[in-house]
Amino acid sequence: MSLHEEFVKTLADLDERSLQILKKMVESGEDVHSILEDIRGATDKIGKLFEEKQYFISDLIMAGEMLKGALEILKPAIGAKEVKKFGKIAIGTVEGDVHDIGKNIVTALLEASGFEVIDLGVDVPPKKFVEAIKKNKPETLGLSGLLTEAIESMKKTIDAIKDAGLRDKVKVIIGGGRVDEDAKKYVGADAWTRDAATGIKLIKEFVGMK
Repeated sequence: MSLHEEFVKTLADLDERSLQILKKMVESGEDVHSILEDIRGATDKIGKLFEEKQYFISDLIMAGEMLKGALEILKPAIGAKEVKKFGKIAIGTVEGDVHDIGKNIVTALLEASGFEVIDLGVDVPPKKFVEAIKKNKPETLGLSGLLTEAIESMKKTIDAIKDAGLRDKVKVIIGGGRVDEDAKKYVGADAWTRDAATGIKLIKEFVGMK
């Protein structure tokens, strides 16, 4: 079993050895984007186990804590540092979903790329997203969700933004294991992504960065 395979398995199993394996990969110079893909693969497995009722809320919370540790290990490789702010994005996991692993990965990469990030947290109701747009005036809004039910929450959130007369003020990108082109059209978003690297690229395009 390769380090990548072992990392995915131990992370999906919520085994703390995954962080030690991650350290080995970083120290050996493994590509950060391939590691992020490993994390995405593991989080997809975690999400499926939750939907199958083999994992519970406490397991998702544990997974989130493990990810925070993983991001601390990855920061030097990502190149996180104080840089000029290129744009502003508000991001949160939609109402009914407490999964924050994908959101936290994207947040770390955005900050490393020079964005100001307003992290609204998890289980965020539509009203809070509307308030964040009014208060912070972000160019982009990120709606995250791991569960199938999150798609409906994304639609309700974008409908609330429309009702508030703010839809033309912000680009909306949805992300998570269950999103696709059909989901994007259904909820009324501008873009969708299942992986952090593509999400960062799209957000940069929204604000005119190459």
